[in-house]
Amino acid sequence: MNFDPRFSGRKFASVGTRPIRPDGIDKVTGRARYGADFNMAGQLVGRVLRSPHAHARIVKIDISKAEKLAGVKAVITAADLPDLTDGDAAMYDVLDNCMARTKALYDGHAVAAVAAIDARTARQALKLIEIEYELLPHVTDVDEAAKHTAPLINDAIFTEGLEEKPVKPSNVTKRSQFGHGDVHQGFGQADFIVERSFKTEQTHQGYIEPHACVANFSSDGTADLWVCTQGHFVYRQHCAQLLGMEASKLRVTSSEIGGGFGGKTHV
Repeated sequence: MNFDPRFSGRKFASVGTRPIRPDGIDKVTGRARYGADFNMAGQLVGRVLRSPHAHARIVKIDISKAEKLAGVKAVITAADLPDLTDGDAAMYDVLDNCMARTKALYDGHAVAAVAAIDARTARQALKLIEIEYELLPHVTDVDEAAKHTAPLINDAIFTEGLEEKPVKPSNVTKRSQFGHGDVHQGFGQADFIVERSFKTEQTHQGYIEPHACVANFSSDGTADLWVCTQGHFVYRQHCAQLLGMEASKLRVTSSEIGGGFGGKTHV
């Protein structure tokens, strides 16, 4: 490897050193409080019911039995989260992802949630929620999903980046093309042209702590949210918009996070 001679023999103040991490002692001694470690006196515990189907229309949800269970304080579905996005497609996607509104779009999509006096009661309540699904065809391969014959997941998506605006919705959200120079000229000058296709599985960040939050709502309309996030201002703006609150009335505090790498910037 060739090094820039301007930096040879130069001593850096930070690069190549091992600075003391201000959060290191708390983390290695177990004193650090991550999102799931934060508790408040008298708090309720929330649990989420998720779809077992990859693609299904929600025909009916009956929460009456869960609401009657002793210790249950609230049960919500998408009906309790009105659409306040005012035509903002990106925010509607966030809203629909937080709680399935008409369809479960993937295995694990949240369809209902319970708040109870403890985790055991909340889990019992989830089992009492009755949901009728209409199973829809699905694909689990990205190439199959991109075909015109694939079952349509979201009829509000029209492929962006095409020369002509499409008239039919698609599973392909956007087409992006990157490049520079004259490709045909380059091919003409090349000794060899190699063409390959590569495919890999979906990946996600490898943080050691799951998503978690604790929220407190006061009678004066103000609220606090402690959450394991890399972007508390993004959380505040999105949550306030989805709940119809003024952003100034919602205070978001980022707790310790066991890594994030971009995976904890979303609601």
